[in-house]
Amino acid sequence: MATRGCKNSPDTFCYVCGYYIGKKQVLHKIVRGAKVWIAYRLYFGMPMGDQDKPWAPHVICGSCRSTLEGWLRGTGRAMPFAILRIWREPKNHHDDCYFCMIYVTKYRKVKGRQALQYPDIPSSRAPVPHDDSLPVPQPPKNMEDAMEISSEGSAGSSSHEMGDEDFVPRTTSEPHFPSQSELDDLIRDLGLTTSGAELLTSRMKEWNLLGEDCRTSVYRKRHEEFKIYYDFSDDMYYCKDVTGLFTALGLEHDPAEWRLFIDSSTRSLKAVLLHNGNKNPSLPLVHSVQKKENYHNVKQLLEKINYAEFKWDVCGDFKMLAFLLGLQGGYTKYSCFLCLWDSRADDDHYNKVHWPPRVELQPGMLNVLRQPLVDSKKVVLSPLHIKLGLIKQFVKALDFGGETFQEICLMFPKLSEAKLKGGIFVGPQVNKMLKSEKLERAMTKVEREAWCSFRDVVRGFLGNHKDPNYKEIVAKLIENFRKLGCQLRNNLDIAIRRADKTVAFFTINREEYNYKIEFIIGDTTNFTEITRNPTESIKNKFNKIITSINANMDSPKFPKLTGCHHRFVGRGESRYERQRRPYHQFHSQENVPLRRYYTSQQHREKLRIAVENMH
Repeated sequence: MATRGCKNSPDTFCYVCGYYIGKKQVLHKIVRGAKVWIAYRLYFGMPMGDQDKPWAPHVICGSCRSTLEGWLRGTGRAMPFAILRIWREPKNHHDDCYFCMIYVTKYRKVKGRQALQYPDIPSSRAPVPHDDSLPVPQPPKNMEDAMEISSEGSAGSSSHEMGDEDFVPRTTSEPHFPSQSELDDLIRDLGLTTSGAELLTSRMKEWNLLGEDCRTSVYRKRHEEFKIYYDFSDDMYYCKDVTGLFTALGLEHDPAEWRLFIDSSTRSLKAVLLHNGNKNPSLPLVHSVQKKENYHNVKQLLEKINYAEFKWDVCGDFKMLAFLLGLQGGYTKYSCFLCLWDSRADDDHYNKVHWPPRVELQPGMLNVLRQPLVDSKKVVLSPLHIKLGLIKQFVKALDFGGETFQEICLMFPKLSEAKLKGGIFVGPQVNKMLKSEKLERAMTKVEREAWCSFRDVVRGFLGNHKDPNYKEIVAKLIENFRKLGCQLRNNLDIAIRRADKTVAFFTINREEYNYKIEFIIGDTTNFTEITRNPTESIKNKFNKIITSINANMDSPKFPKLTGCHHRFVGRGESRYERQRRPYHQFHSQENVPLRRYYTSQQHREKLRIAVENMH
């Protein structure tokens, strides 16, 4: 099975019945020789095994313990089943892991654990109830007989407790010298590199612990078998025969069962084939230490591996998806490839649910710069990057002087302040935060509600399994995040401002912000306070033009500008230019946030309507 951890810990389930044990419910660790151990042995006719295995539970719930101990005392109590739940080592986390296939998000009370859906899979067989052929066993007459029977059974079953059913113990004390195939399995299980495998083989060879057929140099050429399927050109190693590679590995290549993952780092650009369900290993297709992450290199990468023939589903981060679909990078207005979601319409983000779908990706329109490299229907959004985006929004909405943010800083002391305030985390760090009870206790009521809804989305929507009520979970997340954002905006100690010449926002202490602004505009050599309305003359000239136009037109009639003036401090002058948008008004400035005049805004809006009607 894969080395990653299960969705739920095995020790949160009962070893006997397999039911989930909540945080508020009593659980007991299994101790050899205890009363429940003896009662289990006498009731089911076998000892508690697999207690040395990490894939089996090591606890028992209070209900099973009290029932077994009551039956041992002769109170007439009995278990509801004759054959308990059988545990075996799971093969994968997708469809053969009992702890990953159970949704515990709906668990609220102790009695509610029976309403959860418990699967019957090869790694965990469901209990069999009592019937005529499997009656309830009779308890021993006294505890002395129980101890005697238990000791007799445990002596002959020690090998069964500590091993698997198909385990055959060695009958000789002679040392065993591993063969080459056995050594290869050991190195594969340890995950050793080529140098590590050579070092281990050399040392064991020196100590005469290997068979005669073992060779140290065999790992230097273990890649020769698959080297013929790869080639190098244009500073890029790539697989030139994907079908041949699958055949050499003994795998069946069905493009619908594989997805192409493309990503880059500061050192390399790579592409890997991942199996849906992770039942088969990942296959590297492209690797380059010279190429950077851009549109032309990604296009060349797809041509090298002949993507047009196989057309796998493609996944990656949002930056990579922008390259694959030809979208414009940065903070654009229409950044989504599925719909025309407007990033500038802040008031509609939490209110508007249905946005117009994006019909096509045509270069030159709606923030599409280049021809798409893949079909938008083949793009798969990565749950990991969605989770990282959500945690980023959550952290950025926190009060940086509050207890919650300070607790996050204590959890990750090696992260810089810029990364912490920007909400830049990786997957393991997010999982650590989700498991921290101390972090949740430090939150306010609004923060805790948003955090709990985020945790439910991660477990019931972005995980390996989808909760049946995932729509309600996502809707609750949006509502709680909206409240969290409103809480931040209503905080009088924090100033939220839009950064200059971009759509990004930043938060800063209001006193610090006011001090810096007053210090900057206090420099009389560069800034002068304007006490009159500098747009008055522009307004008068424009109103004269409107009057002359309305005199020669029946309809429509253009209303005159009314204008409004606020205190204004700036460097430079207000002027107009025609660049992309007709008559776009702007202020020349140097790192000083300036207020726009309502006069200029009305000027631009009326001219925009007039220009659109003319064309």
